[in-house]
Amino acid sequence: MAAQIPYRPRRMDVDQQKDRARAFYEEMDQRRSVRMFSDDPVPRELLEYAIKTASSAPSGAHKQPWTYVMTGDASIKARIRSAVEEEERVNYEGGRLPAHWREDLEPLGTDWHKPFLETVPWVVVLFEQRYGVREDGSRAHHYYVKESVGISAGLFVAALHRSGLATLTHTPSPMRFLTKLLGRPENERPFCLFPIGYPADDCVVPDLSRKSLDEVMVMVES
Repeated sequence: MAAQIPYRPRRMDVDQQKDRARAFYEEMDQRRSVRMFSDDPVPRELLEYAIKTASSAPSGAHKQPWTYVMTGDASIKARIRSAVEEEERVNYEGGRLPAHWREDLEPLGTDWHKPFLETVPWVVVLFEQRYGVREDGSRAHHYYVKESVGISAGLFVAALHRSGLATLTHTPSPMRFLTKLLGRPENERPFCLFPIGYPADDCVVPDLSRKSLDEVMVMVES
């Protein structure tokens, strides 16, 4: 068993709890997925803190099965854009996406063009580690990988928004090309791509509403 240490977080009164919960909700409710970015520079430290926050996520057997690969290199971003657009072009125009999927995407106004991948100062690709690799080269089991990495991704998005940055959870399919392009090992698989920066001055986003609490929460009582 791992060594145990005391855990004594500060206990707040109920009013403080409600105030903090409300404030966090109101802040996160302003978050939007952005496709129109400024090329203004973003301090690397902001992303490092966001990745640290993401790495505080719970994970199966505390294996922390994620790798955040970040780049601000213009040539690498250009190669990512080219590869992403080729896959997305086939999705949108080559019939790889079923009709109902394209219909659901139509209100968002998205297509296969992804110029923001070169505009943003940073691109981060989150990889899921399907298994670990020990020092002797043998495999180590990882558990609940997708669940663990998904929770980490959510914290990452929240941390970016908290620091005043914008992003987009982009999942070009298939994404295997990112493993080779970014030189990742065989045990890692792309999970999500995040362009990161400040919204452009003329940025617009779809006027969407979120489901109400009654639509996403169910109270069960005996």
